Amino acid sequence: MTNLKNRVYSNLVEIQEKISSAKAQSGNDQDIALVAVTKTHPIIVVNTAISLGLKHIGENRIQEAEEKFSDVVFEQGVVKRMIGHLQTNKARKAVKIFDTIDSVDSLKLAKKINIHANTAKKIIEVLLEINTSSEKQKFGFNPNYSEELLECIELEGLLVKGLMTIGPLTKDENMIRKAFTKIRNLKDEINKQVSPSRKMSVLSMGMTGDYEIAIEEGSNMIRIGSALFGKRLY
Repeated sequence: MTNLKNRVYSNLVEIQEKISSAKAQSGNDQDIALVAVTKTHPIIVVNTAISLGLKHIGENRIQEAEEKFSDVVFEQGVVKRMIGHLQTNKARKAVKIFDTIDSVDSLKLAKKINIHANTAKKIIEVLLEINTSSEKQKFGFNPNYSEELLECIELEGLLVKGLMTIGPLTKDENMIRKAFTKIRNLKDEINKQVSPSRKMSVLSMGMTGDYEIAIEEGSNMIRIGSALFGKRLY
């Protein structure tokens, strides 16, 4: 446990230094939420992340999260985030298990979550996933279909906090920046069309390989797994 905690702490310090550098590079001074991606890692890793003060725990799979979370000691203020693709037939369970669903990738899914949130008499925070790179293997809304995004924002059981995207699978920095700029502009465009109470504040973009670029382009939420905990178990 001590070796694990020391290793994760050392990685966390390095990441925080890079976050500060990226903010200085861009001239932005936004607060950055760091989502610790614990998928495939054992419960001890989740508890270690929480013990080091990380407030956002991201999991990709419903069954894995349900099994883990039953044995994790969650401190007050720790947010359980669903960050992976969610099938509509698992929306009810996701509403029950997670505090937020950060991967709402279609109007159909948004409506299904809304139904289960209303049944549970709760409002669930969500992020809308945008496929900014138009890659066929990725999920997400087409950024050109803003009408669907606006319809999601008006659903009474959802509180749409912002937008999420996964950067393109490339080493071309210009292409990565273009994708991140597109989602930032989309958020600004949509915020002009909604009521003040519905304006979005979160831009979730950037993972282990591109979070510094994402921060420079305005991200205020990054999802970090391997840079914190090492390689996935599977």
